[in-house]
Amino acid sequence: MSAAPIAVYGATGHTGRLVATEILARGHPVVLGGRDATGLIALAADLGEGDRVTVRPASLDDPDALRTFAAGAPALIHCAGPYSCTGAPVVAAAIDAGTHYVDHAVEAHHVKNLFDTFAAPAERAGVLVCPGLSFYGGFGDFLAAAATDGLPAVETVTVGYAVSGWRMTTGARATAEQLLNEVERITFTDGAQRVGPLPSYPTTFRFPAPLGDREMIGPFPTGDAVTIPRHVPTRDVEVLLTASTFAEPQVFTSEHVDATERAQTAFTVAVDVRTGGGGHRSAHLTGHDIWWAGAVASVEAALDLALDGRGTGVRPGPKPGVRSPAEAFGAEPFLRRLEELGAFVLTT
Repeated sequence: MSAAPIAVYGATGHTGRLVATEILARGHPVVLGGRDATGLIALAADLGEGDRVTVRPASLDDPDALRTFAAGAPALIHCAGPYSCTGAPVVAAAIDAGTHYVDHAVEAHHVKNLFDTFAAPAERAGVLVCPGLSFYGGFGDFLAAAATDGLPAVETVTVGYAVSGWRMTTGARATAEQLLNEVERITFTDGAQRVGPLPSYPTTFRFPAPLGDREMIGPFPTGDAVTIPRHVPTRDVEVLLTASTFAEPQVFTSEHVDATERAQTAFTVAVDVRTGGGGHRSAHLTGHDIWWAGAVASVEAALDLALDGRGTGVRPGPKPGVRSPAEAFGAEPFLRRLEELGAFVLTT
């Protein structure tokens, strides 16, 4: 049986290139999609894999072209943000085509919109839609599920992202500026999701050694606040980012640095869980290159979906509908697989 192709939308961006390269390295053909036909053709030539690479341009305002693109594979990875602008048309096309969908979104409003708008259509179509299966959002969601597994009476889940050496792409900068200027923030407090004005605030978070206590900014507006309460019965979810991340001089002025410099990013993602009885549990992962780690995660998920559990002997396909990363894939087993692939080092 020949390997199933995986479709990549936004393939000419930094993340899209990493994803396409990883798909080919894993022995699967790739279908390249996006708005820039010339760039897609050039990327196909750069990849140098002949007929294992197919080019299908599709603009966001062309539903027929998007549907044709999505129909070329059993699973699709969307890599072109900001997803508040690009997400809905690609999701709709994937559902229409019967193609499973994964994206790299960080934006909480996009994640919430997919749950609110596409849950029923995806379930009817037998399609799995999984937003935020990447570094920001996805890793926090997985760690929260792993840390709270079997833990009763969870009161608070705090996700801390420590990132240094982040060199943003053009798309990442546009997304970051949008999030930093966001007025209506999505939070989860006192057992309920809330949407409304909330200024950023300083706080501290204790990471595992050698990082220790770090100054943080919160709330960091990732999809964690939307996804974690779906599978963790908790009163509060707090998401934080190291204050030093945005203080680095090159973080917002590095759109044109090369892939080697981008790969120098160092990261730790840690989850701290507190229970009503005074209990405490934590989990964390550490590594380098948030772009590649996120790419590996999305490709691993897409390959699972393309197989739909067949041929693995151990991994049944997830239920259709819109699901968080941890709802769609077993949290700790999935993280262990990513660790085996070299994405990070995991401690639970």
